[in-house]
Amino acid sequence: MTPQQLTYLLEGALGTVELAVLSLIFSGIAGLIVALARVSPRRAVRIAVGGYIQVIQGTPLLVLMGLCFYGPNIAGFGSVSALGAATLAMTIYSSAFLGEIWRGCIQAVHKSQWEAAECLALSRWQRMRLVVLPQALRIATPPTVGFMVQIVKNTSIASLVIGFAELSYNAKVLNNSTFQPFVYFGAAALLYFAMCYPLSRWSRVLERSLRAGRG
Repeated sequence: MTPQQLTYLLEGALGTVELAVLSLIFSGIAGLIVALARVSPRRAVRIAVGGYIQVIQGTPLLVLMGLCFYGPNIAGFGSVSALGAATLAMTIYSSAFLGEIWRGCIQAVHKSQWEAAECLALSRWQRMRLVVLPQALRIATPPTVGFMVQIVKNTSIASLVIGFAELSYNAKVLNNSTFQPFVYFGAAALLYFAMCYPLSRWSRVLERSLRAGRG
């Protein structure tokens, strides 16, 4: 592998990181909204958001990528960049899963904490912000970090539909020009491992710390 080819792979890895970070930021915001809606006192809101989650979780990310890339142009809103379409699809997809993860973490906060906050005459928003969410955040950190690994790996789907130049796409381009799949896809696998393994380790460490804190 030449230095230029290695640089090309690293540029793809940078594209993967960029897409993963953008997806995590926006899906985190959307996922929090979904989680709060799932524990809303309004039944209609819970049902509507529950339906959204079922639809998104039942839709392949590949299909969402195609809809987000080609849909706006077909609808007459103009073209969308590959990065913008990939970020939007990843945000929609990940928000459904993060929303359910965080909903479970919010409901995992002991009922006595909710009742104590209510006895202090706090509003629902104050109870959430000051009492429930800080405790739920501690519970949610390990599974959220673990889900970040899935976000990193799912970025590879962007190259299949919309040709976004991330790591697997650049590895495919190099392979098509040299016909050395083991070299370039092997190098891509090592780079994915270098990005995902620290997150996996961090998730396990956080999970052990949470257990120790509860003990």
